[in-house]
Amino acid sequence: MKRIVFFLLVLALMVCGFTGRSQAAAEVEPEIRIARLHYDGGGDWYCDPSSLPNWLDTFNKRTGIITATEEAVVTLDSEDLYRYPFMYLSGHGRIVLDEIELEELRRYLDAGGFLYADDNYGLDASFREMVAALYPDSPLVPLPAAHPIYHSFYDLPGLPKIHKHDGEPAQGFGVLRNGRLVIFYTWSSDIGDGLEDAHVHGDPPRVREAAAQMAVNILMYALTHP
Repeated sequence: MKRIVFFLLVLALMVCGFTGRSQAAAEVEPEIRIARLHYDGGGDWYCDPSSLPNWLDTFNKRTGIITATEEAVVTLDSEDLYRYPFMYLSGHGRIVLDEIELEELRRYLDAGGFLYADDNYGLDASFREMVAALYPDSPLVPLPAAHPIYHSFYDLPGLPKIHKHDGEPAQGFGVLRNGRLVIFYTWSSDIGDGLEDAHVHGDPPRVREAAAQMAVNILMYALTHP
């Protein structure tokens, strides 16, 4: 019963914090669903196909909050964009948004939406360019280990390192608008790979568990900090 009450409170926060401030008369889904952003520029926006269904299933089982079984796929001109307060972006290559898309993404975020971007190795340069164009006065800043996103459900020491890549330490960055975290960006970590089916990358259980805990924290933070 406590979990059901908690879910209703979270859903109320999500609806009030998002659709209440958006200009689109969109209906938020009655279950938590992650919207994957389909973008142009050559990057594989569709990467890690098993990661988001696994993430939603893990979140449901560990928190008791009702989730969808599959992700949604949206573009920044999708009519149903405002049904999804949580947007996910990943890939290995380049992302390019035109001025109209940047304007719509800015409107979505300023209306209460949340963007989680996970560099799947190779996205970093173009993503940073995109953020600079999106919010020239609100740059990406490093988030300290004490930030609530690392403690929203599990108490974590910071961003876990899932895949080696260039061997740099995992780092989490954010964009803050009026004191609210609107973009969370994970670099040199690769949470999405850690969420994939076990046979895809062969990660040991402890690494997959670290990715799962971080993913639960990210979604929980977004839902409870509208």
